[in-house]
Amino acid sequence: MSEASILAVTGVVLAAISILLVSLLIKSILDERRSSRVRKTWANFGLSIAFASLFLISWAAQAVAEWGVYAQEQRAHGEPTVIGDYLVQFGQSTFENWQSEFLQLFSFVVLSALLIHRGSAESKDSDDRIERKIDDIAKRLDELDAAKVR
Repeated sequence: MSEASILAVTGVVLAAISILLVSLLIKSILDERRSSRVRKTWANFGLSIAFASLFLISWAAQAVAEWGVYAQEQRAHGEPTVIGDYLVQFGQSTFENWQSEFLQLFSFVVLSALLIHRGSAESKDSDDRIERKIDDIAKRLDELDAAKVR
């Protein structure tokens, strides 16, 4: 595969993933605004907007920092700095980061669905405990109502 095609594929995949994530966030906000009379975008989507902003800011910071390292390495080897080469390197490091994060998240989701860590909000035992507590409260309320009737 030629360097130009690697650069093209890297750029397309990075752009597609970023555009997809941002467009899904925007679509979700617009759908909510259409279905609700309350138009509190920040109150309803603040967490998503904040994380999307942090992601884009940190990704831009990574690009700047990685450009500095790339340019320094090129100068140390007496080679020119070529934006195409840099973008391939940047794409590779981004994909490595994303791959490890997706693997970590996937592992967490699958294992937390299968295994129990008593008391953890993510563990499957939490719903059972909450249901038992609600049943206990309902039973106690019934007992109190019965005692008032007597």
